[in-house]
Amino acid sequence: MNTKQVNMHEAKSQLSQLGELAWKGEKVVIAKAGKPYLDLLPHREGRAKRTPGRLKGQIWVADDFDQTPHEVIAEFEGQE
Repeated sequence: MNTKQVNMHEAKSQLSQLGELAWKGEKVVIAKAGKPYLDLLPHREGRAKRTPGRLKGQIWVADDFDQTPHEVIAEFEGQE
């Protein structure tokens, strides 16, 4: 993948061309004061709708999963 970096002023005057490049898969970076500032990305339709429960029966959680020993909590809180 090629990367094209242009300054803000160039981007304003070449937006259509830069949009075409981004749409074709080229990475387009818009710089401000010579430093990368924005990435120009093509719009993609949202992801497919999430289906809750599709991993049901494939994940196991221990019965004591949310029972944290007091010593561990004390360590995280900086207590002795």
